[in-house]
Amino acid sequence: VQLQASGGGLVQAGESLRLSCAASGIIVSDNVMGWYRQASGEERELVASMTSGGSTNYDDSVKGRFSISRDNARNTVYLQMSSLKPEDTAVYYCTVEELGPIPHLYWGQGTQVTVSS
Repeated sequence: VQLQASGGGLVQAGESLRLSCAASGIIVSDNVMGWYRQASGEERELVASMTSGGSTNYDDSVKGRFSISRDNARNTVYLQMSSLKPEDTAVYYCTVEELGPIPHLYWGQGTQVTVSS
């Protein structure tokens, strides 16, 4: 299983970014996809997730600003981030939780998002 994240960068507060996570070796629509982030000196936190049925969940800090979605044909998951704030600055990681008798959480490499004030 490989997860290739991209789309990070440096933006100003209020701007938007879209992160992408292309998966191989696993079907995103069959599993639980997620986006975590880790700010410098902080613990990693889950910001958004999507179940195989399409249900989504967001951390309170990003509700109304971030949106997780997937493109089944491309086997890719996205995180649309709007109205970015400096406190959104972090390394963002995509994950896939493979469901089954023994669930397994796969991690992609991180992509840096920096929001300047």
